[in-house]
Amino acid sequence: MVALSTQFASARLRVAAAGSQRQHARGLTVQCVAAPEQVTTRVQRNKNMAKLQAGYLFPEIARRRKAHQEKHPDAKIISLGIGDTTEPIPPFIVDAMKKSSEGLGTLEGYSGYGAEQGTPALREAICKRLYEKVGRKPNEIFVSDGSKCDIGRLQLMFGADVTVALQDPAYPVYVDSSVIMGMTGGHNGTGFDNIQYMVCRPENDFFPDLSKAPRTDIIFFCSPNNPTGAAATREQLTELVAFAKKNGSIIVYDAAYALYISDPNCPKTIYEIPGAEEVAIETCSFSKYAGFTGVRLGWTVVPEQLRYADGFQVINDFNRIMTTVFNGASNVAQAGGLACLQDDGWKQMLDLVAFYKENAAILRKTFQDMGFTVYGGENAPYVWVGFPGQKSWDVFAEILEKCNIVTTPGSGFGPAGEGFVRASAFGHRENVLEAVERFKAVYGNK
Repeated sequence: MVALSTQFASARLRVAAAGSQRQHARGLTVQCVAAPEQVTTRVQRNKNMAKLQAGYLFPEIARRRKAHQEKHPDAKIISLGIGDTTEPIPPFIVDAMKKSSEGLGTLEGYSGYGAEQGTPALREAICKRLYEKVGRKPNEIFVSDGSKCDIGRLQLMFGADVTVALQDPAYPVYVDSSVIMGMTGGHNGTGFDNIQYMVCRPENDFFPDLSKAPRTDIIFFCSPNNPTGAAATREQLTELVAFAKKNGSIIVYDAAYALYISDPNCPKTIYEIPGAEEVAIETCSFSKYAGFTGVRLGWTVVPEQLRYADGFQVINDFNRIMTTVFNGASNVAQAGGLACLQDDGWKQMLDLVAFYKENAAILRKTFQDMGFTVYGGENAPYVWVGFPGQKSWDVFAEILEKCNIVTTPGSGFGPAGEGFVRASAFGHRENVLEAVERFKAVYGNK
């Protein structure tokens, strides 16, 4: 069969070539198109993967950065793009992980598989430090290898038959995971059909007009928001919870940057809002708090009160997902997470957050002094800079070319991000200060 297919492919090429020669003789040009490459499997590609637009945002940024570096090999590129932490993990936390890893080399300290939901000590510590005052319990907390991974697991749990709404702009994984799961239609040139994009721009104080928003099953909401840096107020989140209750929706609340909030009117957890336990799942992470972007440790909270339409507890399904497709977070990482929540580790972690907040304040003031309209940078590690009338990718390219600085194009986070770029505060202080001088040299006379 394979040999026969190959013969047919060769025959098609010969006929096409002969036809092409005859057409040339009559003064016409016909392009010869080769047959598809020979394949072995008969497995069809997941049709939803084909809907995805280009590459995932951050690998695409990395590709463009690499191309720029190859074009300018001597350029010192400063990255204010991807939100990857840069400063060392605090020593108290490192020591805990070091002791844990050394213990694995002894009979007394060795441990194999742990509970998929996380060690009881860590679940209890997360609850006591962050959720006890808002009524959550340790058994409602599921420790994982990060929020991004948990968002994928939540999508797997919900399945393809739910409808989805999300902030626009928003972290790309909400959209792309929905597409992969089959919750959406095709891309319409602006966004994906069957996703409700809840526009969050300066005109509405970066909070969606819920009076015009249709009902969906799932609402993805991030506060402080990535990329805009806007933190939702208590009043706004109260409105969001009421909206979810009225519509019978479930909020997936991403609190990955909650410790960056300094405004007392902006809750650090959705469960500060009465009734949120009936409609909300919260996911969070040590990545941007303790520098765990490479260590990988996060958690998701699923309250016992949260139920499906038939009364079944959502927590039971998420537990089944975690025990089916996950073997638990690294024992060493969990030792580090436990140290983060002890008094010494907590103080060092908050100091690290404060350092990045200072970077954000420097970037925010720089852009303001140059005359730009700037958002974020106060309750979040991101600064959202407006370039009215310009395409975000064009601005990204201009900044990279003229300043040798990597930012993130706002349109990569959704249609409403067009005309903005995001600058990340996750950088060494000397690099942030140098970036400031480069920005001033190019845009100082805006």
